[in-house]
Amino acid sequence: MTWSVELSAPSGPGQRLLSSVMRGAVWLLARGGLRPGVSVRAQRRLLWLGTRLGKVAAGVRVEPGVLGGVPCEWLWPATDNGWVMLYLHGGAFIAGSPQTHRSLTSHLARAAGLSLCALDYRLAPEQPFPAARDDALAAYRALLAQGLAAERIVIAGDSAGGNLTLTCALRLRELGLPLPAALVCFSPLTDLSGDNLHQPPGGDPLIQPAWLRQGAQAYCPPGRDCRAPELSPQYAELHGLPPLLVQVGEDEVLLRQSQLLAERARAAGVDCRLELYRRQWHVFQINCGLLASADLALQRVVEFLRQRGCP
Repeated sequence: MTWSVELSAPSGPGQRLLSSVMRGAVWLLARGGLRPGVSVRAQRRLLWLGTRLGKVAAGVRVEPGVLGGVPCEWLWPATDNGWVMLYLHGGAFIAGSPQTHRSLTSHLARAAGLSLCALDYRLAPEQPFPAARDDALAAYRALLAQGLAAERIVIAGDSAGGNLTLTCALRLRELGLPLPAALVCFSPLTDLSGDNLHQPPGGDPLIQPAWLRQGAQAYCPPGRDCRAPELSPQYAELHGLPPLLVQVGEDEVLLRQSQLLAERARAAGVDCRLELYRRQWHVFQINCGLLASADLALQRVVEFLRQRGCP
């Protein structure tokens, strides 16, 4: 099986126009408020407002909850196959919530036919490392305590949530706890030092290096090396991790980090698949239900999980 592939969804004039409009809207959102100089509180509000256009997938029930003492949002598809996805949202460790990612999580729950827990983990700078990672660990432990087999749990996340997906799995391995059936990372932030950033010719409409630095500095405690494996999984020993799917857009600054992660994972013997989506930007999957590329990416997630036993 080819472990690294480049993908491009079929797109007619309507899709190309919609993609251009959405790219422009993302650019305006990011340049307008997702940057240093704008208060964290304002960034959180802006991200919440900017994602209000996303639609919840039809037939998915959304309910607030608590898992392992951590607030969360449960998303239940009409037909549940008994698997659970623990989803960790992105937002540079300082912004985002289950609500900002509800379009993506609801479509994931429906497409894969599993129940999904979108975790409302603690954010920096109020709660730096290890708060967010420990919240993910607590939620995962709670799923096990409820009697759910690790073989029916998937941990997934985007951007900073992709970082947490990896660091949570590494911590589980360190503690000797049962590992999940699979990991799914959308455009993961794997190196908080800011090294190995890509410079797409057309520019990344969403992510600016300065915003990444702001988030990394808020999350990394003072005096801590931001390249430490528990913060930057790019530098961790990756052996023994569960099967891993990494999806990344061609036009984003984190492209090279995803490629290096996949290369190191494969070298460590991890069953890893890297998917690069042509002409797509950071966490383009959040546009599911609108962009054909996002729908294709989610269908590929479903196929990946089915190959790992998800009914």
